[in-house]
Amino acid sequence: MNKTVKSTFTFGIFLLIIGIVGQFFKWSQANTIIALGILFELFATLVFIWNKIKETRKK
Repeated sequence: MNKTVKSTFTFGIFLLIIGIVGQFFKWSQANTIIALGILFELFATLVFIWNKIKETRKK
């Protein structure tokens, strides 16, 4: 896993945690923060899969 995927994944987890805490405190933007966290997780997963596909094609 390269540095970009790790940092994107970590930031997505951070946003999800902040969003869940925001839900607990009834923040109005908590759902948006959770959605952004899910998008970052999805992006990190897609980049990870793309890198794996590129590696297997080189062999």
